[in-house]
Amino acid sequence: MSFLQKKFKYSFFYASIILIVINFAVFALEYAFPNIKFYCSLNIYNVIYRKDFFEFVSYMFIHADLKHIVLNMFALFMFALPVERAIGSKEFLIFYFVTGVISGLLSFLVYVLTNSYFVFLMGASGAVYAVLLLYSVIYPKSKIYVWGVIPLRAPVLVLIYAIIEIVSEFIGSSNVAHLTHLFGFIAAFTYVVIRFGINPVKVWKESFRD
Repeated sequence: MSFLQKKFKYSFFYASIILIVINFAVFALEYAFPNIKFYCSLNIYNVIYRKDFFEFVSYMFIHADLKHIVLNMFALFMFALPVERAIGSKEFLIFYFVTGVISGLLSFLVYVLTNSYFVFLMGASGAVYAVLLLYSVIYPKSKIYVWGVIPLRAPVLVLIYAIIEIVSEFIGSSNVAHLTHLFGFIAAFTYVVIRFGINPVKVWKESFRD
């Protein structure tokens, strides 16, 4: 076992709930101090010229509006809590921030290559999508009811979301950071392979054979 796969002593202290509370607290601060959005969102000008490297973390706690944060936090509550119970709070926090930072970093590189100086990346979506993928690996037989009526296994939901994000990135025109969502999946997939020594595709295939 390499040092990259060395496990933490298991502990559980509702880290996912703490993250949700912090996100809502920061969202409340945005109303009191609107400029927080511009100083804490991820922007290539701020990083390159102002050296605001903290934005690779802070962008995950900034949200555009109430709908944005409610959807992200609802997804985090639904998927992060069972994931945290399974792997422990310390491991969950490392996973959350590593995948979130990687999602932001990869998005940042795309913005640099496309000279997107006026893009301000914000939201926990990259990390949330990463959590969803990990959930589908830990609970591959779990059924999620889309709109409360359509049952889909977690791996199928991940596949559908991946397809939606790919298609939306190339034919859509919204302000949604579809690439960041995809990077969240990629970061989580890589993390699971390296950190846990698990091939998600193998887990998903075996779950459908039973």
